[in-house]
Amino acid sequence: MIKLGVNSVLFSGFDFAAAVKHIALAGYDGVEVSAIKGMCEHLELDRWKEQAQEIKQVVSDHGLELLAMEVASLDEDRLKKAFEAGAEIGIPIINVGPGGKSGVEEDIKNSIAHLRKMSELAETYNVTLCVKAHVGASIYNTPTTLRAMEEIQSPGFGIDMDPSHIYRAGENPKEALPKVLHRVKHIHIRDCIERAGGPGTPPNQACGRGNIDLFAYCKAMVDGGYSGPVNLEVIGAGNLSLPEVCIIAAESYGYLNACLKKLGAR
Repeated sequence: MIKLGVNSVLFSGFDFAAAVKHIALAGYDGVEVSAIKGMCEHLELDRWKEQAQEIKQVVSDHGLELLAMEVASLDEDRLKKAFEAGAEIGIPIINVGPGGKSGVEEDIKNSIAHLRKMSELAETYNVTLCVKAHVGASIYNTPTTLRAMEEIQSPGFGIDMDPSHIYRAGENPKEALPKVLHRVKHIHIRDCIERAGGPGTPPNQACGRGNIDLFAYCKAMVDGGYSGPVNLEVIGAGNLSLPEVCIIAAESYGYLNACLKKLGAR
């Protein structure tokens, strides 16, 4: 069964306990813990040992699983702490962006070299470092993702396939996914309306509100045998009320759960 979760960055205006409670109420299976410095640090990596038991307890109390952690940063010291925390708390996947700028050869070389090094370190902690194609970054579309996959062979490396970035790279996500699926270990998911710029306002990132064919994307997931986590990642919601962010979470769960049930994956 494909497991559905929410990146706690959606609840950046609230504490982790409130995020987990309402993610569970919306029907999800698990949570991706946000450890994004400067945006949402429900897990503060500089003091993760102090938080470890509380995080495990609150997730367990609500019957959820820890599906992933988003760090975003490629800083080696922060990633080492993330791997340590993941190994101790029981978070199997650490998500980052690729860094660098699109179309700059030196940037993609440096990004791949650093991801290779960090993936080998992740492997020693028995966690997986996942990177996603990101608009404007060195790895930003399917061809650059395939290049990273070819050059990084460590089992500690995986792809985080986010259809909203692939859509904004001018590709069709349902056609792009099968090309990389054999190395996909995590999926960030959200909708978006426009092919240019950011993903849109938080409500328009709710699954089903935008122009991405997410049912077809889910079908490509299921047809390809994907069985990893799918975590809703909605950014920019820090100023929204609790009812507003809960509506985004619940609406997206209803959409994704219905799609995956129709496809026999839940």
